[in-house]
Amino acid sequence: MTAPSSRPGLDSRYCGAQRKQQPGPCTRPAGWGTSHPGTGRCKLHGGSTPNQKTSAARQRAEAEARAVLAELGVAPVDDPLKQLLALAGQVLAWQRATAELVNRLESVRYQSDGGSEQIRAEVLLYERAMDRAVAVLTAIARLNIEERLAAVAGRQVDAVVGAVEAALASAGVRGEDAIQAKRVAARHLRALDPAPSVEGV
Repeated sequence: MTAPSSRPGLDSRYCGAQRKQQPGPCTRPAGWGTSHPGTGRCKLHGGSTPNQKTSAARQRAEAEARAVLAELGVAPVDDPLKQLLALAGQVLAWQRATAELVNRLESVRYQSDGGSEQIRAEVLLYERAMDRAVAVLTAIARLNIEERLAAVAGRQVDAVVGAVEAALASAGVRGEDAIQAKRVAARHLRALDPAPSVEGV
């Protein structure tokens, strides 16, 4: 399975490095002349350097992992930041549910058949839910996820606005018509679902 390329206009079957003598990316096969044929840069564009060898090994491992996931019918996570926020929402919902169970108890302990005092299962569930909530929220705080998502959303909006302006100019739309078209595009962008957030964070 060939991993998708991050290089615009060229997939990962090719080297893709920017050429100095000619405009555009290198179209030699990926890994041409190196110890990692089929992946990464060619030997003329640094493919044999330690960094490129490491990068090629990582790309190959990622491609193999995606292939295994595809065989298992598991879709890869395209946006781990959003997925982590969604997971945090579920963890907090579970923590609130277990807290409600504990609040309904008349006592957090009970007498077992053998006469010993035991902590009720609801309390243990609540304690585990608290631990998981702390772990997930700590990870989010360390990663500044919401700030990163906001930055990504801002760049996406800028890219869309730029594309709209270029399309209008190419079509010869100017003046009041262009302004009206941009307003329509802005309304559609604002109507898009916002990035997920975690209640209480």
